[in-house]
Amino acid sequence: METKDYLKLLVEQIHSTTVATIGEDNHPQTRIIDMMLFDEEGLYFLTAKGKAFYEQLIKQQYVALSGTKDKMSITLRGKVKNIKAEKLDEIFKKNTYMQKLYSQETRTALEVFCLYEGAGEFFDISNPLSVVRSSFALGKSELKQSGYFVTKGCIGCKLCYSVCPQKCIDISKIPVVIEQEHCLRCGSCYSICPKQVIRKRG
Repeated sequence: METKDYLKLLVEQIHSTTVATIGEDNHPQTRIIDMMLFDEEGLYFLTAKGKAFYEQLIKQQYVALSGTKDKMSITLRGKVKNIKAEKLDEIFKKNTYMQKLYSQETRTALEVFCLYEGAGEFFDISNPLSVVRSSFALGKSELKQSGYFVTKGCIGCKLCYSVCPQKCIDISKIPVVIEQEHCLRCGSCYSICPKQVIRKRG
């Protein structure tokens, strides 16, 4: 899937996400925020100007968010910018429930933010025997890789395969190859490798 497919899933299927910023006490703060819209420029959400969340967005210009539905999840971390009333009418047209929360006269309390650059991950455990995960980048961000990989020096002992919950290690090759799209990132292979040739990515 491409980045736009993950954003579509986030907006149209998951919709409500947990969004984190840093509070005045320098600790993380979270709240539930609906993802309203997406396009080639980024992901859009809104909040009222009187909220602490608004002040944090203006000051920090960065968020981390997570959303989950039906054993699928998307996480995304990145830069946000305030675009004020731009896209507001489009958001209300697409998300009709908002019209009952804010009348035309009271919408001036709201402003729109765009998450325009960041890195995300999709994770699907709906089939526990074959999980699916992938990474994606938004805007100018580079694709960030995580998990583990096998380096030279592998002796093909297959101990890593024996402890892998997903059996997602191709042991037909030396060095063996971890199938990243099915890996749980549990680190069991890393811990058991007798030659210590398994490394963390990133």
